[in-house]
Amino acid sequence: MYDLIGDIHGYATSLKHLLEKLGYKEKRGVWSHPERKVIFLGDFVDRGPEQVETVRMARSMVEAGQALAVMGNHEFNAVVWATEDPDHPGGYLRAHNERNHRQHQAYLEQVGEGSALHQSHIAWFKTLPLYYDLEGLRVIHACWHRPSLAVLSDYLDDRQCIRANAWPSLAREDTAAFDALETVLKGLEIPLPSGAEFADKDGNVRRHVRARWWELERFTYRDLAMVPAEAIEAMPHVPIPDDVLPGYEADKPLFVGHYWLTGTPEPLTPHIACLDYSIAAGHIGGGGNGKLCAYRWDGETELGADKFVWVE
Repeated sequence: MYDLIGDIHGYATSLKHLLEKLGYKEKRGVWSHPERKVIFLGDFVDRGPEQVETVRMARSMVEAGQALAVMGNHEFNAVVWATEDPDHPGGYLRAHNERNHRQHQAYLEQVGEGSALHQSHIAWFKTLPLYYDLEGLRVIHACWHRPSLAVLSDYLDDRQCIRANAWPSLAREDTAAFDALETVLKGLEIPLPSGAEFADKDGNVRRHVRARWWELERFTYRDLAMVPAEAIEAMPHVPIPDDVLPGYEADKPLFVGHYWLTGTPEPLTPHIACLDYSIAAGHIGGGGNGKLCAYRWDGETELGADKFVWVE
């Protein structure tokens, strides 16, 4: 059976405390359990103070057969930041501008940009699959979206890892492949009705909005929009067309991270759980009440709040 662990973001001490709480023990640098394995939901790096140790812990567990892990958007960003653009000599697949550097700076300082350790991390990040579709459960970082997975299939190998020659294609903005990758790693973005728009936190005018795609009952733009509180009134309070939201087949439980939830952990729906409860909230000024969260899955088809385990 599996213990699924959400976004760690460089909080290795919290990860150690959570593993201890789950009954794992460390031996020769590898955490293990006699009867269970971990599935990490990605986002090991950026933000926190112990990013190198976080990657070491997770990687050692995966390589020892004690864990599985999927790629998060921060691992994808780390790879394309460090990968030269074959079409633009001297450039990189992720622009080295001020905004992108600020997001990635803590990791680069801790790992030593360009160091042998940095290169080793990048090589490991490239081995992480985008998703797992296992017997009894599914795992993906942000959104299980069948149309996007279909687009991405040509860029993945038989382990659902990005092919070596596909990174430039997936990093090119304004392409179907890029949009599909953004959906599975960052969440579903839907177009607003004609004339509707809002300003994001950087002042950019947006006509698309990330949506709570897992909701079963509330289907207006205002209900499902994931926007700052000050922008919610700009969201139309009209129904979203039926063909916009993907739905979920609910034939087996799905586990995601990414969404920076707060409060007491509980399932999003009877078949979907998010395990990102904002462990790094204090690091980015959101207060110190974040949690590193796990779910103890024992084969059940419907998820229960009593199966969540966390450390503050």
